Amino acid sequence: MKAPVQTWKAELVVDSRCELGEGPQWQAAEGRLYWCDILDRRLHWLEVASGATGTHQLDHRVSLAAPLVEGGLLLVGEDRLSRFDPHSGTIETYCGFEADNPLTRSNDGRVDRHGSLWLSSMGKAAAPGAGSLYRLHRGELVKLRTGLTIPNALCFSPGGEFAWFADTPTGMVRRWRLDAEGWPVGEPEPWADFSAHDGNPDGAVVDAEGCLWLALWGAGKVVRLDHDGRVVGEVCLPVSQPSCPAFGGDDLDRLYITTAREGLLADRLAHQPRAGGLFVAEVGIRGLAEPALRLI
Repeated sequence: MKAPVQTWKAELVVDSRCELGEGPQWQAAEGRLYWCDILDRRLHWLEVASGATGTHQLDHRVSLAAPLVEGGLLLVGEDRLSRFDPHSGTIETYCGFEADNPLTRSNDGRVDRHGSLWLSSMGKAAAPGAGSLYRLHRGELVKLRTGLTIPNALCFSPGGEFAWFADTPTGMVRRWRLDAEGWPVGEPEPWADFSAHDGNPDGAVVDAEGCLWLALWGAGKVVRLDHDGRVVGEVCLPVSQPSCPAFGGDDLDRLYITTAREGLLADRLAHQPRAGGLFVAEVGIRGLAEPALRLI
């Protein structure tokens, strides 16, 4: 007999009205959640204990702000990676990122269990095959895969044996075996097929039990998948375009979810005025403490 699917509801926590909210990252040292509005070039933050919020205006499109071991953040941007001090506002370019290709920008990213950053690019107009997947390992940026359209769902098993990713238009989440140093081995294998479901796979995160939480863009939900890729849980949102989940809070048992307004016509926005906000679901399931990024 098939077990019932557990359900939760997500509530608005910050009415940030992001055009394209993305890249939520929990920084435990400061008790802050950071997330980006890629298209409006903004970095938002929420201090969970106090409820304080803030915004940094940036001069380029950024999709992720990853906490660094030495403090501060690494901004993953459309043509560069930069060190950023959120308190002083100082920013310093670390290295270029597809700087010779003005038609692409950064998209999804997450730090793996070795403290290395996986990051992706895509065409600014989502041109088929324009995107690539990279790993930044101890200061070296290595290209892992090309010919992708909208690379998403980057996340890692608790023990670092596997990486997951999706090319959103295909509807397929793939699992890639990793070696002891976190490098991919062989070809990624099909793992969960959403091509016949409502919504398209977007950002994802893994919990402490090794289950994957996947945002379904267009479907207004985040689904929890077991080790075999079966849906065992569902977080419902009052907006249609969730983009990425992340665990946060002192106990890592709150699921924060970024959302977007991009592409919504006026009549649809009228029915979901909080689109682009940051939402949270009290799921009662612990996430993983994600490593800070090591540059050396």
